[in-house]
Amino acid sequence: MNPAHAHLVLNHLPVLGTAFGFGLLLLGLWRRSNELKKTALGVFVIIALASVPVYLTGEPAEGVVASLPGVSQPTMEKHEEAAGVGLTGVVLLGLVALGGLFHFRGGKVLPGWFSVSVIVLALIVSALMAWVANLGGQIRHSELRAGNRPPAAAGAKSHD
Repeated sequence: MNPAHAHLVLNHLPVLGTAFGFGLLLLGLWRRSNELKKTALGVFVIIALASVPVYLTGEPAEGVVASLPGVSQPTMEKHEEAAGVGLTGVVLLGLVALGGLFHFRGGKVLPGWFSVSVIVLALIVSALMAWVANLGGQIRHSELRAGNRPPAAAGAKSHD
């Protein structure tokens, strides 16, 4: 497995994991389940830890794909910058979640204000992760890049 393959395998963890934790926390709030809320916090801690190797495999992956046809260097640079912002967000979310797990351990109930604060942060981080993933997909998939139009079919008349 080369670095690009490792990066592509791992990069789904922060994107899907943050969204999963967000949904789990919402479910915990709706059901008034302290256990579900704390499980969601645990998911956020695990996702923060898993995001570090995702970020660290990015630079070696760039070395593998940079010379491939169809790779957009400007998009790769945007993705790298966005990944730094995304990593900061997911680590912050993980630290807040870890703090909550530590502070409210031993059967203490998570207060509503804390859960709502984590929901808002998780929503922001989920959006960041979606942005990072979208830019990552555009590196090699020109059909995803803004302004690109599919080529006209052979023999088709243009209606411009």
